[in-house]
Amino acid sequence: MTDDTHSGISLHVNGLTHRLAVDNRRTLLDALREQIGHTGPKKGCDQGQCGACTVLLDGRRVVSCLTLAVAADGAEVTTVEGLAVDGELQSLQQAFVRLDGFQCGYCTPGQLCSAVGMLAEHAAGWPSAATADVSPDDPVSELDTAEVRERMSGNLCRCGAYPSIVRAVLETASRKEATR
Repeated sequence: MTDDTHSGISLHVNGLTHRLAVDNRRTLLDALREQIGHTGPKKGCDQGQCGACTVLLDGRRVVSCLTLAVAADGAEVTTVEGLAVDGELQSLQQAFVRLDGFQCGYCTPGQLCSAVGMLAEHAAGWPSAATADVSPDDPVSELDTAEVRERMSGNLCRCGAYPSIVRAVLETASRKEATR
């Protein structure tokens, strides 16, 4: 069904293609949850302030409550459900579990997707507001607590699991840096 208010789109979610008819005003979050059935991304504030709905869109983190589904047409979307490979949790997910990087768990899907995107941004050399030296000649410095806190600042946790989240991200980053 396509008319002035509806569009036919194709979303590639966690490796599967979904053809959807959506209202042009429908958010990616609502399409993921209500039409595709991926309930990992959470509707927290519905204003882009809490990060509970964070997903990866073509590898970059976005808050899906502010992203229109039509803007994601043809894109690769990764939700928390798509982070595990063949049922095996990736190292970041394992670190979250082992180090208690969650309490109630509501924000955890967004925290995990944001951390995956943040680690990729750091590996690509993208600076943050906490990066000391942003000169192009300086190699990417190791992540520290201040860097992780700044880079993850768009993801809120009402339970206050931040110290454990930061430890999980730092542990995962140090393992990845050791394998480079």
